[in-house]
Amino acid sequence: MNAVATPTLIKSRGIERLVAGQFVMDGAGVKINRVLTGSLQRRLDPFLMLDAFGSDQAGDYIAGFPEHPHRGFETVTYMLHGRMRHRDSAGNEGLVTDGGVQWMTAGRGVIHSEMPEQSEGLMEGFQLWLNLAGKDKMGAPWYRDIPTEEVPRFTSEDGVTVQVIAGETHGVAGAVQRAHTLPLYLDLEIPAGVSWEQPIPQGHNAFFYVYRGEVVVEGKGVGKTRMAVLDNAADADGVRIKALEPTRLILLAGRPLNEPIAQHGPFVMNTMDELYQAFDDFRAGRFA
Repeated sequence: MNAVATPTLIKSRGIERLVAGQFVMDGAGVKINRVLTGSLQRRLDPFLMLDAFGSDQAGDYIAGFPEHPHRGFETVTYMLHGRMRHRDSAGNEGLVTDGGVQWMTAGRGVIHSEMPEQSEGLMEGFQLWLNLAGKDKMGAPWYRDIPTEEVPRFTSEDGVTVQVIAGETHGVAGAVQRAHTLPLYLDLEIPAGVSWEQPIPQGHNAFFYVYRGEVVVEGKGVGKTRMAVLDNAADADGVRIKALEPTRLILLAGRPLNEPIAQHGPFVMNTMDELYQAFDDFRAGRFA
């Protein structure tokens, strides 16, 4: 897409805190960096979890994520490099490859697997968990496989390359829209010395994760593999991010649900009683 003009912000949000994440093993033994964890769920509502994974050592990812259940939220897998096969109990199947996205709404319950379709080479990407409103948690499961050519892209006048996975920015609508939480999910490639200005509605929670390079926001630096939680300053209308070197990062923002969060493992509901029901339904085979 042709170059798009960048709007001018009145005031940028600042950085409230930096998060290094923690390296954990998930699935059948996949090494990941969990940068958004349970302790940040209320602060970054409606986002529940963000995992960053990346390795060229097959032993770090080859075991994949065999069949496991979910209820009450959405999973968004964004693959930078590699091949991952999705299958679920609702009958959906898809292969996510370089630059592609898989968006799954677990709703009232689904069992799925995510398994590598490579035995060597680099596998790198992210998985995000996005909460559902209580009224939507028991809805029907939904799935969409979005190949890289269907992810909208544009370049700003000063050379920033933008991939719009969800939401809308600079007049470009993303691949997925969600009316209740209004998630914005961007992948930004910013040349050295260039700034990106992103409008963010007041009251929306926002953060970004740097996976190449280094940036500065309002005088505070953010290096590679760091997540920056943006403050919710009442007089700020967005964020201004300046790259100190060639940089890539993902930027996310969303409208909070402001609902109770009851989570145990792969189930996210509003109350403990609903969690107990989720386990009962799973054991009884009542998922899709």
